[in-house]
Amino acid sequence: MPVYSAGKFRIRGRIGESARLFLDKDVLDNLRNIAIIAHVDHGKTTLVDQLLRQSGSFRENQQVAERVMDSNDLERERGITILAKCASVDWNGVRINIVDTPGHADFGGEVERILSMVDGALVLVDSAEGPMPQTKFVTQKALALGLKPIVVINKADRPDQRADEVHEEVFDLFAALDANDEQLDFPTLYASAKEGWAAPEMDAPRESLTPLFELIVDHLAPPVADADAPFAMLASILEYDTYLGRVLTGRVERGTARVNSAVAALNRDGARLEAGRLTKLLSFRGIERVPVNEAHAGDIIAIAGLKEATVADTIADPEGGMPVTALPVDPPTLSMSFSINDSPFAGDDGDKVTSRLLAARLFREAEGNVAIQIESTSDENVFEVKGRGELQLGVLIETLRREGFELSVSRPRVLYRDGPETGAREEPIEEVVIDVDDPYVGPVVEAMGERKGEMTDMRPSGGGKTRVTFLAPSRGLIGYHGQFLNDTRGTGVMSRLYHSYALYKGPIPGRRNGVLISNSTGKSVPFALWNLEERGELFIDSGIAVYEGMIIGEHSRGNDLEVNPLKTKKLTNIRAAGSDEAVRLTTPRALRLEEAISYIDDDELVEVTPQHIRLRKRLLDPHVRKKESRRAGSA
Repeated sequence: MPVYSAGKFRIRGRIGESARLFLDKDVLDNLRNIAIIAHVDHGKTTLVDQLLRQSGSFRENQQVAERVMDSNDLERERGITILAKCASVDWNGVRINIVDTPGHADFGGEVERILSMVDGALVLVDSAEGPMPQTKFVTQKALALGLKPIVVINKADRPDQRADEVHEEVFDLFAALDANDEQLDFPTLYASAKEGWAAPEMDAPRESLTPLFELIVDHLAPPVADADAPFAMLASILEYDTYLGRVLTGRVERGTARVNSAVAALNRDGARLEAGRLTKLLSFRGIERVPVNEAHAGDIIAIAGLKEATVADTIADPEGGMPVTALPVDPPTLSMSFSINDSPFAGDDGDKVTSRLLAARLFREAEGNVAIQIESTSDENVFEVKGRGELQLGVLIETLRREGFELSVSRPRVLYRDGPETGAREEPIEEVVIDVDDPYVGPVVEAMGERKGEMTDMRPSGGGKTRVTFLAPSRGLIGYHGQFLNDTRGTGVMSRLYHSYALYKGPIPGRRNGVLISNSTGKSVPFALWNLEERGELFIDSGIAVYEGMIIGEHSRGNDLEVNPLKTKKLTNIRAAGSDEAVRLTTPRALRLEEAISYIDDDELVEVTPQHIRLRKRLLDPHVRKKESRRAGSA
């Protein structure tokens, strides 16, 4: 039986070709683990694409889609990264494990949990926008863990680039986040991920990403791990595979993992959750996961074979294994009620319509997504879902509808708390950074003032734009994004980030207009909608199925109005002049999922099915609604 040597390790038996490549070198000295962190749209996934291409991970004639790491359908449609993913490149005998992370603050939990897998952070900053809220958030987490940063000022070929100023802003940010001397002495590269080049200076030759590869290898230290200790791995990512079942990804902190070896899952307190075997051991090669027989301390791997272990649990040797410390994740700030669809059209579109299936799916989501919490309520058909923001909850709802679920969701609510020192009521505050054209600064400042936002900074950001920073309560920002786009003619960019809890800011005015409610069930008629246009703005077109209690438009006044969208034209045998004019309907206002969620009021729901998004009153019967309103008024 052959014996393979790999530094201090000696492996007996047959191993695969992929594993042999890994074992031919000193394991730790030829390994680097790095995460790419940045604000949304600063070029993380595009840079990973180029790193994979220039390292030879793809064949010359291989067809590879853009943003190859965004494999999820929702990620490709929205152009954003939602889930953290791992890849690997080989550069001159050194294997670099790269973790691509989301840029939206709503998915910050994905970033927080994977930072423990890496030894360094590639901080990507736009050469025009500079450091943004999410840059600050993830950089703070990375610096607190002691990770060594490498700063890449991306999009350096933009005509409005201000690379030197951005470099100073990054240094000021690091200093403000209490970075140590070693972290403040960070190396900087200027790059264009789209064009595929990086350079140490702005006027240096712009040829390839070789300077970045060399900097990662030279600047980052190999992982520090105890190879002789019993096996231990902290699970950071949970996935479900049709053939393998639960797949856990993480870094081997200690020892060696072997296929079919016995392991135990431990929680944070060290209590044993389950025992099992590593039925599959996968290592990353490019964007693929390749089966291997062994994995050593410091490497990032994926394992299968356990049925209950989840994120933040430790997979360890059953004899003498100790739990690995897991970092706490920031708490959620918003909650929504998820319930089964009980409208008259329930069950027409989806095949998953029971509370049992919905509960199982939600609790399974909470296992892998540490930023989401699920709680049961007194009503067995209603579940409380807590998350970071409207976008995160909207992505979860969209995922459920694509899986065939039918459900109703409520308006987002902020999570209050009692102050730890004063006991007074406190609410979450967000830091809001807005880049807006100069003519629209006034409407934005006025709207944020109405929502109890306090302006903390205002400065020109170049190109006729102004950057305004606010501290605003989260509940005041619910539903504001649509109005913000209208106020700025679609040119403004708004970034939000959880800041802290502060004293309750008092009442904030909500939606000013009432809604148009259908009083009948059937299909809408052009003649009826044409007569209703003067009452307000419609959400539906003709020939759409409606039911009693469904919201079909926005009233032009502040009260709700019940209308009949099924009213037809009375036919007679007498023709009058002008009675047969053609009916021309105004194009209705179609609400996307996130817009619908932010639009509804407390007594309304969004009905979500695989084919439709409908707005409705929580109580469909108008008589019951009147009784409830009178009861609420007298209370």
